[in-house]
Amino acid sequence: MNDHALTGENGAPEVGVGPWEGPWPEDGRYDPALLADGDRRNVVDRYRYWTREAIVADLDTRRHPFHVAVENWEHDLNIGSVVRTANAFAAQAVHIVGRRRWNRRGAMVTDRYQHVHHHPGPEELTAWAAERGLPVVGIDNLPGAVPLETYPLPRACVLVFGQEGPGLSDEVRKVCSAVLSIAQFGSTRSINAGAAAAIAMHAWVRAHVFDQGPAPSP
Repeated sequence: MNDHALTGENGAPEVGVGPWEGPWPEDGRYDPALLADGDRRNVVDRYRYWTREAIVADLDTRRHPFHVAVENWEHDLNIGSVVRTANAFAAQAVHIVGRRRWNRRGAMVTDRYQHVHHHPGPEELTAWAAERGLPVVGIDNLPGAVPLETYPLPRACVLVFGQEGPGLSDEVRKVCSAVLSIAQFGSTRSINAGAAAAIAMHAWVRAHVFDQGPAPSP
């Protein structure tokens, strides 16, 4: 792969790689248009010049068995960030509960490579999870919540998050097998919903990836 550095008109480095130099690879995973024009997408080096379909297919062979669900009743702007983080940690899928439309800006185009499903309400999410034997685990700093830091997260599960401000709705709380809180030590009552999702996903990774030895290479 030709991974030479790119610079813009002002000399600042640009994201990605330029056109492929030398004979083109004889591999169906590569995109002729990207080989010719360069690849400036937000992807890791191993996926440079690959087609979107090839990237998704490769990710599908090594996604982790946890899912992420997030409520979307008031067009929460954090959903894009949650999708981006789910992609970074190779979540099996992201589930949007509530409004179908969501702001994709924060996803930084990672939604093209991450499976995203929609459920009209908590009942539909619960039914979907029950059919697959997946416990639904809520993440919210509520009275009676169990510390995330001490809870044995299931390997296969759905981590569900409320939207910024209101947190988990009453309907979602009722269907959770457990509600977990993230330890805080400052004056703020809560942390950003996108940040909470990242912490919880990383907790899953620490419990189920790093406890089995070094993390796999990206």
